[in-house]
Amino acid sequence: MLRPEALALLAAACWAVAALFSAPAAQRLGAFAFSRWRMLFAALLLWGIALASGGWHSLDAAAFGLLAVSGLIGIFIGDTALFACMNRLGPRRSGVLFAIHALFSAVLAWLFLGETLWGWALVGASLLVGGVMLAILRGRREDESHAWEQTRGTLAVGVALGLLAALCQSVATLMLKPLMASGIDAIAGSAMRMSTAFAAHALLWASGWRMARAREPLRWREAAQVFGSAVIAMAVGMTLILQAMKLGQAGVVAILSSVTPIVVLPLLWLVYRRRPAWGAWAGAVLAVAGTALILGR
Repeated sequence: MLRPEALALLAAACWAVAALFSAPAAQRLGAFAFSRWRMLFAALLLWGIALASGGWHSLDAAAFGLLAVSGLIGIFIGDTALFACMNRLGPRRSGVLFAIHALFSAVLAWLFLGETLWGWALVGASLLVGGVMLAILRGRREDESHAWEQTRGTLAVGVALGLLAALCQSVATLMLKPLMASGIDAIAGSAMRMSTAFAAHALLWASGWRMARAREPLRWREAAQVFGSAVIAMAVGMTLILQAMKLGQAGVVAILSSVTPIVVLPLLWLVYRRRPAWGAWAGAVLAVAGTALILGR
């Protein structure tokens, strides 16, 4: 069994890979339609695995309620807000806003779970968070003109959406810590959270609200991108996070999972065909050093 810290890092890598091909589909379909399709694909896959493995037996009435609330906060609201932010600010800037969930999680874990970081672990967490922020804030070259670097709509709205996504991620995952520690199956838990979020999206779509409609019809290309994002980010990534929460310290898991933007940078390099700026390299070095201190604590 992998350590919870390793599970959190793997989840961050999953989110980074998924973000690369999520952006084009989210831009074309719109945040609500993209999230709705992604949640449907992820829920079907997760329930299939939970039914086949018998993991669904670990769920009871109390677990259903808490998982449903967590799904509404973290996935229905948080995930949708994140992609709405990405559509406005692009993957890089939305990444720095979402990475703030590590700070939110550390504070909330201290306030409500009594978790604290001391010594070299605290130094490592500070280096990691600082490295992530530096890599994203200074990771853009001065002459970069890619479409993902442009601001669409009001900047303040994009920033607010990114901060909302970060806060929802923190609250939704930390509230599950006691439940996951009780031993419920992580895949079944993810399936329940995903189903609740999809049901909320489906109701919103059925209401006829204009924003919930897709901007463009779903084509095979976007369907493949959405399905890939659902498998990697939601079915695998979120299940890894729940498993990490079950085994490890919630604040540490949240901080380590915030390295997603560091992993995104070399992937964006593949898209841009241009070497990242000095800030990206410096931030990556700090993040790696911080991760090493946390893992070695």
